[in-house]
Amino acid sequence: MDRYLIFLLLSLVLVGCKRSTDTPTDPTPTPNITVSYSAVGASDGIGFGGSVPCLPFDPDCPNGTGYVYVLKRRLIADGRTVTLNNRSLPGAVLSDAVLTLARDIGRNDIIGTFLDQIVPFIPPSSTVITVFAGGNDTNVIAQNVRAGRGGADARGFIDTQVRQWGSDFDELIRRLRARAPTARLVAINLPNLGAAPYVANLTTLERSIVQYIAVGLTDRINATQSSGVLVVDLMCDPRVYDGSSFSSDGFHPNDRGYALIAELTYPALANGIAAAPSSSCAQRRLLPAF
Repeated sequence: MDRYLIFLLLSLVLVGCKRSTDTPTDPTPTPNITVSYSAVGASDGIGFGGSVPCLPFDPDCPNGTGYVYVLKRRLIADGRTVTLNNRSLPGAVLSDAVLTLARDIGRNDIIGTFLDQIVPFIPPSSTVITVFAGGNDTNVIAQNVRAGRGGADARGFIDTQVRQWGSDFDELIRRLRARAPTARLVAINLPNLGAAPYVANLTTLERSIVQYIAVGLTDRINATQSSGVLVVDLMCDPRVYDGSSFSSDGFHPNDRGYALIAELTYPALANGIAAAPSSSCAQRRLLPAF
């Protein structure tokens, strides 16, 4: 009888030990998430104007202060494994339509377009893609107006260019989806560039023209939300217009400006969260109507 009791007690102890192993009290580790991040942009994508700009197409640049590299580091800090393909091409415009306008006024400093020089190099394995387009395009269209294109019907000329740009932006989205079918697409709209420091020395009318163009392009970017693109609303965030967010050229952001862009973009990039961009904020009308 004693031997039987001893055997029974030992069996209960062993069963108890097994149960404690099967139900651990330690928290279950969060599984690692792999992100293949592709960035589509111009000089903003390499952080030009920041204290640590990066070389074009650099996937590392560990101390880069541009928003692309700030986003990469934040994703890593949140436990993700990140592969970056930064295809941002300094000086690029969206399409051949804008490139032709630039050539028409003697600008030969633009070396490529988003459609032809960026999209073909986006990896099909991309899981997230950010697109920041329109800054250089706004300037080219405005410079054409100042050069007399459109004559007395400058508004009609601008409207035609904005419609063409919007069609080309839709084409950009279609090509990116064809290239990377499973990627989440995040588009960053334009701020009101008519209120940026780089045009402060222009006349009020000229600045109003820049405003009209930038708002028009932003409306075309915002419209892609209806097709599933997540839109980050720079246009209507008052912090974007603070002078301390611009670099010395008055056009590109500085470190503070890039950090703000990263802050606004991160929820859409990482979690698929983006509020609908506003179509009626005060920042759209910082200058008299054109």
